[in-house]
Amino acid sequence: MTTGGTAVAPAGAARGLTTEFAFELPRGYVDDSGQLHRDGVMRLATARDEIMPLRDPRVRDNEAYLTVLLLARVITRLGSVSAVTPAVIEGLFAPDLAFLQDLYRRINQEGHTHAAVTCPSCGHAFTVDVAGDAPGGF
Repeated sequence: MTTGGTAVAPAGAARGLTTEFAFELPRGYVDDSGQLHRDGVMRLATARDEIMPLRDPRVRDNEAYLTVLLLARVITRLGSVSAVTPAVIEGLFAPDLAFLQDLYRRINQEGHTHAAVTCPSCGHAFTVDVAGDAPGGF
């Protein structure tokens, strides 16, 4: 459903608009001291969040680096890491990066955290809220 990680209930709202989404990484970020960080919060991106990284020379040299800079701007908390920097995002395991890219896309491009899934046993198709709001959610 969510590439092995879970997204949980929205973490913040502004006048009924959910602007922050709590999540749990599938593997977790291991900091320099060996501490594992799995829970975090991602906020909605602004136009500035998407424009500013385009000016960065690292993006001009390698377009794939845009993802690193975007995620560093919109992840407001990752465990007890004091600042989520591009270096922190670079240190994520591949499944965690894929999970965060998918979460970013869902909340910023699709405007929701719903995912269409199919039961592998019976083939029944249904929708789940990866933000955990649905009854019986994460």
